[in-house]
Amino acid sequence: MNHRAFKLSHLVALLLSCVSCAIGPLTHVGVAALPPPEYDVVVLNGRVIDPESKLDAIRNIGITNGTIQAISATSMRGRTTVLATGLIVSPGFIDLHSHGQDEENYRFKAMDGVTTALELEVGTGNAEQWYAQREGKALINYGASIGHIPARMAVMRDPGTFLPSGDGAHKAATESEIEGIKQRIETGLKQGALGVGFGINYTAAASHWEILEMFRLAAKRRAPCFVHMRYAGLKEPTNSIRALEEVLSASAITGAPLHVVHISSMGLRATPLLLQMIGEAQSRGLDVTTECYPYTATQTMIQSAIYDEGWKEALGIDYKDLQWVATGERLTAESFAAYRKTGGSVIGHAIPEEIARIAVASPLTMIASDGLLDNGKGHPRASGSYARVLGRYVRDQKALTLTDALRKMTLMPAQRLERYAPMMKNKGRIRVGADADLTVFNPGLVIDRSTFEDPAKYSEGIVHVLVGGAFVVKDAKLQSGVNPGKAIRAPVSR
Repeated sequence: MNHRAFKLSHLVALLLSCVSCAIGPLTHVGVAALPPPEYDVVVLNGRVIDPESKLDAIRNIGITNGTIQAISATSMRGRTTVLATGLIVSPGFIDLHSHGQDEENYRFKAMDGVTTALELEVGTGNAEQWYAQREGKALINYGASIGHIPARMAVMRDPGTFLPSGDGAHKAATESEIEGIKQRIETGLKQGALGVGFGINYTAAASHWEILEMFRLAAKRRAPCFVHMRYAGLKEPTNSIRALEEVLSASAITGAPLHVVHISSMGLRATPLLLQMIGEAQSRGLDVTTECYPYTATQTMIQSAIYDEGWKEALGIDYKDLQWVATGERLTAESFAAYRKTGGSVIGHAIPEEIARIAVASPLTMIASDGLLDNGKGHPRASGSYARVLGRYVRDQKALTLTDALRKMTLMPAQRLERYAPMMKNKGRIRVGADADLTVFNPGLVIDRSTFEDPAKYSEGIVHVLVGGAFVVKDAKLQSGVNPGKAIRAPVSR
């Protein structure tokens, strides 16, 4: 090699060495120069809380094709990017008890952070038809149980619509009628209903044996039973303790999983005793769970069996504690009698505030709304339950931690269903591979704004809500022209 060639080669080597020092080995130059992956949606710099993994840290989330693809402390690019600095990023809230299953109610659910709303107490009488009616038309995810109430109403030709008012409520079923009810429930389970719904308080004439037969049917498929118990309150002998004994016994005898709905509106002042019973049952291996809503009043139809003779003693309230939903007026003996004849929705101010707080804070309870709005009329729980827990009970009263509250709204309801409906294993979590159902909220501002007089008011502080990676709420505003909600359903069999 001549001297000039040597100097040139030496210079080239020196330059390459300098480049290597600046950007790393040459073998990595091509990789480092490539842009990071581009996701459909990126949520940047939010405080991500995942109750399952116990992650609570500032992270970025990348979403593609409706699924969480990446969770990272490093930056990422997306076709759509939202900055979540100062905000909480949570799994989307899951409501196991949402009677409002239409466009009006889905809007209020989304603005309260709910990404999945399920009708599991009353349920439906025809699962195939119910799901078909909502396919491609829902703002959020939806699902239903097959209901003992609608099955009983159909078999016994009850004239009621949503709840029974005739033989479905007040007549004992014959053996052949019980078989007819069972056939309808079995059909619904084969069609992918999420379990069996019960409102025993509304079907007051249903025998203990009839209820046990329905539990046996559910147990064959390990389908959960979602139960509004037979009695409320403390009055002996028809009280909430005895009612809980009935369904705990049915679960123990048959092996059917049990979920007791709205524990505080059944227990009233006895709620701590019911929670103790459920905890004891769990400690002995019984598959039983429960829920509550964060309000001090009930709501149901005034013509239902709940308001049959003896309601004042059972609920510990009087006419003045009843509020007519249509007008907001408080009732008297005269107006109560008149409205019982015409029928309609009534609110019962029956739950003491300290009981509502105990129920919300209990580690045993999930949060569920029991909500229904009809043309703007109803109960504030339909529109504000989740924001109320986060604002009133977490931030203001410190009755429970933020992480515990989010667990009650996300992971616990997903776990209640996932053994029977495996698709729920990808709900209620923030992890790679999970469905991109996310709720992003401001912990300092989140609160319910709905009232008993004006229940149709959106919650505040819910900033973004994604369902399957699609924004249904963005920058605290509902998005129009989107219906990403999917059916939540158990496996269909024939």
